[in-house]
Amino acid sequence: MSLRSLALASLATSLALAGLPAHATSANPLSVHVLNLQTGEPSAGIRVDLERRVGTDRWQPLGSGVTNAQGRIPGLVPADALPSWSAGEYRVVFRTGEFYAQQKQASFFPEIPVVIRVDSAQQHYHVPLLLSPFGFSTYRGN
Repeated sequence: MSLRSLALASLATSLALAGLPAHATSANPLSVHVLNLQTGEPSAGIRVDLERRVGTDRWQPLGSGVTNAQGRIPGLVPADALPSWSAGEYRVVFRTGEFYAQQKQASFFPEIPVVIRVDSAQQHYHVPLLLSPFGFSTYRGN
Protein backbone atom coordinates (compact mmCIF):
# COMPACT_ATOMS: atom_id res chain seq x y z
CA MET A 1 0.00 0.00 0.00
CA SER A 2 1.41 3.41 -0.96
CA LEU A 3 1.92 6.26 1.50
CA ARG A 4 -0.85 8.22 -0.23
CA SER A 5 -3.29 5.30 0.10
CA LEU A 6 -2.42 4.94 3.78
CA ALA A 7 -3.00 8.64 4.35
CA LEU A 8 -6.39 8.53 2.60
CA ALA A 9 -7.44 5.44 4.55
CA SER A 10 -6.38 7.12 7.79
CA LEU A 11 -8.37 10.24 6.92
CA ALA A 12 -11.48 8.22 6.07
CA THR A 13 -11.21 6.34 9.36
CA SER A 14 -10.76 9.59 11.29
CA LEU A 15 -13.85 11.12 9.68
CA ALA A 16 -15.90 8.03 10.41
CA LEU A 17 -14.77 7.98 14.03
CA ALA A 18 -15.53 11.70 14.36
CA GLY A 19 -19.13 10.90 13.47
CA LEU A 20 -19.33 13.32 10.56
CA PRO A 21 -22.50 12.85 8.52
CA ALA A 22 -22.31 11.50 5.00
CA HIS A 23 -23.07 14.95 3.59
CA ALA A 24 -20.13 16.65 5.36
CA THR A 25 -17.72 16.70 2.46
CA SER A 26 -15.44 19.36 1.07
CA ALA A 27 -17.70 19.55 -2.01
CA ASN A 28 -20.67 20.59 0.15
CA PRO A 29 -21.78 24.10 -0.84
CA LEU A 30 -22.92 25.31 2.61
CA SER A 31 -21.26 25.37 6.02
CA VAL A 32 -22.08 27.09 9.31
CA HIS A 33 -20.14 28.04 12.43
CA VAL A 34 -21.51 29.22 15.79
CA LEU A 35 -19.34 31.10 18.26
CA ASN A 36 -20.51 31.99 21.77
CA LEU A 37 -19.79 35.68 22.40
CA GLN A 38 -20.37 35.26 26.13
CA THR A 39 -17.66 32.62 26.60
CA GLY A 40 -15.55 33.18 23.49
CA GLU A 41 -15.82 29.49 22.63
CA PRO A 42 -17.53 27.43 19.93
CA SER A 43 -21.15 26.46 20.53
CA ALA A 44 -21.43 22.69 20.19
CA GLY A 45 -24.80 20.96 20.07
CA ILE A 46 -26.94 23.55 18.26
CA ARG A 47 -29.43 22.06 15.80
CA VAL A 48 -29.48 23.88 12.46
CA ASP A 49 -32.19 23.34 9.85
CA LEU A 50 -31.91 24.12 6.14
CA GLU A 51 -34.91 25.07 4.01
CA ARG A 52 -35.43 26.24 0.43
CA ARG A 53 -37.97 28.89 -0.56
CA VAL A 54 -40.68 27.46 -2.78
CA GLY A 55 -42.91 30.06 -4.41
CA THR A 56 -43.43 33.22 -2.43
CA ASP A 57 -44.59 32.00 0.97
CA ARG A 58 -43.49 28.40 1.59
CA TRP A 59 -40.28 26.83 2.85
CA GLN A 60 -39.30 23.27 1.90
CA PRO A 61 -37.18 21.43 4.51
CA LEU A 62 -33.95 20.05 3.02
CA GLY A 63 -32.13 18.72 6.07
CA SER A 64 -30.55 19.52 9.39
CA GLY A 65 -27.41 19.01 11.39
CA VAL A 66 -25.93 19.66 14.82
CA THR A 67 -22.84 21.76 15.44
CA ASN A 68 -19.78 19.72 16.37
CA ALA A 69 -17.25 20.37 19.16
CA GLN A 70 -15.79 23.23 17.10
CA GLY A 71 -19.24 24.78 16.69
CA ARG A 72 -19.30 23.84 13.01
CA ILE A 73 -21.38 21.95 10.52
CA PRO A 74 -18.93 21.58 7.63
CA GLY A 75 -21.61 20.42 5.18
CA LEU A 76 -25.24 21.36 5.84
CA VAL A 77 -26.69 20.31 2.48
CA PRO A 78 -27.67 16.61 2.68
CA ALA A 79 -26.19 14.31 0.04
CA ASP A 80 -29.61 13.60 -1.49
CA ALA A 81 -30.22 17.36 -1.97
CA LEU A 82 -26.87 18.08 -3.67
CA PRO A 83 -28.09 17.24 -7.21
CA SER A 84 -30.92 19.80 -6.89
CA TRP A 85 -28.82 22.53 -5.20
CA SER A 86 -29.33 25.64 -7.30
CA ALA A 87 -29.50 29.42 -7.16
CA GLY A 88 -32.32 30.74 -5.02
CA GLU A 89 -33.26 31.67 -1.47
CA TYR A 90 -32.51 29.40 1.44
CA ARG A 91 -33.21 29.69 5.15
CA VAL A 92 -30.73 28.50 7.77
CA VAL A 93 -32.52 28.21 11.13
CA PHE A 94 -30.36 28.05 14.24
CA ARG A 95 -32.41 26.41 17.05
CA THR A 96 -30.86 28.47 19.85
CA GLY A 97 -33.78 28.09 22.28
CA GLU A 98 -33.19 24.34 22.48
CA PHE A 99 -29.48 24.95 23.04
CA TYR A 100 -29.97 27.40 25.91
CA ALA A 101 -32.76 25.32 27.49
CA GLN A 102 -30.36 22.36 27.69
CA GLN A 103 -27.91 24.63 29.49
CA LYS A 104 -30.70 25.90 31.79
CA GLN A 105 -29.96 29.44 30.67
CA ALA A 106 -32.49 32.10 29.70
CA SER A 107 -32.35 33.48 26.17
CA PHE A 108 -34.36 35.92 24.09
CA PHE A 109 -34.28 34.18 20.71
CA PRO A 110 -35.87 30.70 20.52
CA GLU A 111 -34.59 30.44 16.96
CA ILE A 112 -32.55 32.56 14.59
CA PRO A 113 -33.64 32.28 10.96
CA VAL A 114 -31.08 33.57 8.47
CA VAL A 115 -32.30 33.89 4.89
CA ILE A 116 -29.54 33.77 2.30
CA ARG A 117 -29.45 34.16 -1.46
CA VAL A 118 -27.43 31.61 -3.40
CA ASP A 119 -26.37 33.24 -6.66
CA SER A 120 -24.26 30.37 -7.97
CA ALA A 121 -24.58 26.68 -7.16
CA GLN A 122 -20.85 26.34 -7.89
CA GLN A 123 -19.79 28.67 -5.04
CA HIS A 124 -19.29 27.75 -1.40
CA TYR A 125 -21.37 29.67 1.16
CA HIS A 126 -20.43 29.95 4.84
CA VAL A 127 -22.78 31.38 7.49
CA PRO A 128 -21.09 32.21 10.80
CA LEU A 129 -23.29 33.12 13.78
CA LEU A 130 -21.91 35.12 16.70
CA LEU A 131 -24.26 34.28 19.56
CA SER A 132 -25.12 35.42 23.06
CA PRO A 133 -28.32 34.74 25.03
CA PHE A 134 -29.76 38.16 24.15
CA GLY A 135 -28.18 39.07 20.84
CA PHE A 136 -26.54 37.78 17.68
CA SER A 137 -24.71 38.82 14.55
CA THR A 138 -24.11 37.04 11.28
CA TYR A 139 -22.39 37.67 7.96
CA ARG A 140 -21.25 35.86 4.84
CA GLY A 141 -18.00 34.13 5.67
CA ASN A 142 -15.65 32.15 3.47
